[in-house]
Amino acid sequence: MQKPAFTEAFTEITQTAPIERGLHGERSKCLQRLIRLGLPVPRTVALPFETVRRVASGQLPDLKALIDVFGDGRLLSIRPSPGSAEWGGPSAMLNIGMTDDVYAKLCKGIGVEKASILYLGFIQAFAVDIAHLDPETFDTGDGVPGPAMIEAQKQAYADEADEPFPDTAEAQLSMVLRSMARAWEGTSARLLRQAQGAPEDAGLGLAVQEMALGIGRSESGSGVIQFVSSATGMPQITGRYLAQAQGRDAVAGGEGALYLTKDPRGRSLEEHAPDVFEALVHMGEVCRTRLREEMQIEFTIEAGRLAVLDAVRIPRSSRAAVTIAVALARDAIISKDEAILRISPPSLNELLHRRVDPTAKRDVFATGIAASPGAATGRLVFTAREAQAMASRDEPSILVRRETSPEDIRGMHAAVGILTERGGGTSHAAVIARGLGVPCVVGAQINLRRRARTLTASDGRVLKAGDMVTLDGAKGEILLGETPLLEPSMGDGFKTLMSWADEIGDIGVRANADTPEEARLARTFGASGIGLCRTEHMFFDETRLTVMREMIFADAAEDRDAALARLLPMQRDDFMRLFEIMEGQPVCIRLFDPPLHEFLPAEREGQRDLAEALGKPLSDITRRVEALSEFNPMLGLRGVRLGIYVPEIYEMQARAIFEATAALCKDGTHVVPEVMIPLVSAKREVEMVKGRIDAVAAAVRSETGADFDYTLGVMVETPRAALRAHEIAANAAFLSFGTNDLTQMTYGLSRDDAGRFMGAYVREGVFEEDPFQRMDLDGVGELVTLGAERGRQGRPDLVLSVCGEHAGDPAAIRFVREAGFNYVSCSPYRVPLARLAAAQLSAKPRKKR
Repeated sequence: MQKPAFTEAFTEITQTAPIERGLHGERSKCLQRLIRLGLPVPRTVALPFETVRRVASGQLPDLKALIDVFGDGRLLSIRPSPGSAEWGGPSAMLNIGMTDDVYAKLCKGIGVEKASILYLGFIQAFAVDIAHLDPETFDTGDGVPGPAMIEAQKQAYADEADEPFPDTAEAQLSMVLRSMARAWEGTSARLLRQAQGAPEDAGLGLAVQEMALGIGRSESGSGVIQFVSSATGMPQITGRYLAQAQGRDAVAGGEGALYLTKDPRGRSLEEHAPDVFEALVHMGEVCRTRLREEMQIEFTIEAGRLAVLDAVRIPRSSRAAVTIAVALARDAIISKDEAILRISPPSLNELLHRRVDPTAKRDVFATGIAASPGAATGRLVFTAREAQAMASRDEPSILVRRETSPEDIRGMHAAVGILTERGGGTSHAAVIARGLGVPCVVGAQINLRRRARTLTASDGRVLKAGDMVTLDGAKGEILLGETPLLEPSMGDGFKTLMSWADEIGDIGVRANADTPEEARLARTFGASGIGLCRTEHMFFDETRLTVMREMIFADAAEDRDAALARLLPMQRDDFMRLFEIMEGQPVCIRLFDPPLHEFLPAEREGQRDLAEALGKPLSDITRRVEALSEFNPMLGLRGVRLGIYVPEIYEMQARAIFEATAALCKDGTHVVPEVMIPLVSAKREVEMVKGRIDAVAAAVRSETGADFDYTLGVMVETPRAALRAHEIAANAAFLSFGTNDLTQMTYGLSRDDAGRFMGAYVREGVFEEDPFQRMDLDGVGELVTLGAERGRQGRPDLVLSVCGEHAGDPAAIRFVREAGFNYVSCSPYRVPLARLAAAQLSAKPRKKR
């Protein structure tokens, strides 16, 4: 049974009408702004979210009253008006109210052929989009538009729908409103808009507008125009105009479409209708200055009269978004703060990395976790040594491993992309790849057979060594063959935006950098220093690795000292280069952290090579590898525990740091190194290591005659260190929270293995998000806050920081900023994102008008 109509269900959009985006949607509010600007917008009525919800449940508004707003015989269009244009919505419906009587009048006004084209187009659109009938039934083919064809189409509708084609404006409007309202409530539509960030209860408004036909005896047509490039954001008039057309037909181009500006390739609107073109350019400038945005205008010309149907924020790449925001701020249309607030920090990834051309065809072989953004094309290799060999021939390679280990470092440096079968967002492969700026996909849905050197996808397709693939680290996809890539595009707009961000950001942003190359990247991306230099990565160069292994296999203390003495000048040179590159900025050096077994080959072939290099029996090598292996190496003999158990390692590193500092100080370079002790859990650990490091510093001062300072700090990675921070801070100038390991230990969850089931955990709501991807602000966050508070109780001037990939996440930056932290430190490629996120916390949101 039809529910009774309800009143007060719609509002005509005027300059003063109570139209609100939160009630009527973005399009209706934008149309009101255009009306206020004096633009020629056809009469429009807004249906709010509540009305559309009622329509979906079967209750219609007073349709006669709605039609009376426009007058009898007027054709109408209906367009969706969701809360955000990004949430989509049902397709627009044009020419509602096309009846036999209206058709007869149009035949007299614009001619039979044009009127018939309108009527036939309406019947087809209504049948397919509203009645959901078979499109093939309403294909008119090459027939001549006219009354006979119209009657045939109406009969086809009646046959398919088991009811006559509706011949009143009220009946047509009723069916269109129901269809659009119910389409919004459908499961597919709901899932699609939620993927775009819409809330579950997001409403749909509808804008009912009088048609500007775009078809007539004199100049008529439709088009779209915008005034900057969607790709670059630079000034550029683009769009199309198509005579005798409606809606966005012009966008498709085709025969008769005109360019907008003068163009050697064909006729243009600027030449054909200069007055209309000049009016559109003026409207674009009005929209830019008054709406404070670059808009795309949809327009119609009817018998020479210009009508603006809609204006939407132009679609734009991340590069264009930055260029547009900066240009608006430079022209004093928006403030610098608002320009900063308009750019999403993650969107900067598009500017910093290569990416797959969004228009390219994608043949997806397999998917995994998007661990490091960017894209690269190369041939599959299955060992680090193969990646190095390919790089020596200037051939790009994608390194494939079940999971990476520190001995893969050189291959990871050599490859243009990294793919692993196992691992999560903070696995070894992911962390190193982000530091290198190399695209990486981990936890891929592939079956890796190392001996056969093949990859098998879930659909049975097989790739072998040497096959060409493209890795999309932003989407977590492995694509077959060479897919077109777009180059990164840091330009003047990006640099300007970053300079504005640094003017207002009030929390420091440093970089995690282990090599001179990464330090240079840190400077390029505007880092305020190095917040984490992982010294163990310096030992994986082939010559150093051999010496490191000699130290591990030394049976006597003097042999171990001899090996470390050979490593000392190498480390000293490393630190000197880092200090020189950073030019007086702080450099925080973490002392040796991983367990020693990571420097030994796990595979038989590598063990044979090591036995040959050291001149030892293979059995000795195997025994030592087995002796150093641990049931849970992440919780074993590593970090400060190794520094206490084998103190010579830390003493060598401290000497290298201080000798590099002394040498540069003599040359007049200001250097104050920060030395960080990893994996601390007890006050006594810090006291023991501090005593030895202070002694080494005193010895170097005495030997060199140099007067230098250094600070000693602790990396808080264990829950106990956070809980006892007040004791630990007594011997530490700073605490740097390593939230990757702290998350691992707080959850009792391996960050390398979590990828296997984390997706299911998030889907089932066990965890709201992957705690290795987004910092757990409740559990881990409470430990961080507690550690910071207790640390400053023990030492009020304590410097606090977070280092690790969480440090590049805007939510984590907000959290630690509110907790009074001094800086965050993340991989070089995440530094711009962190700088922008930090600035947005200080920026003042603009007042609503």
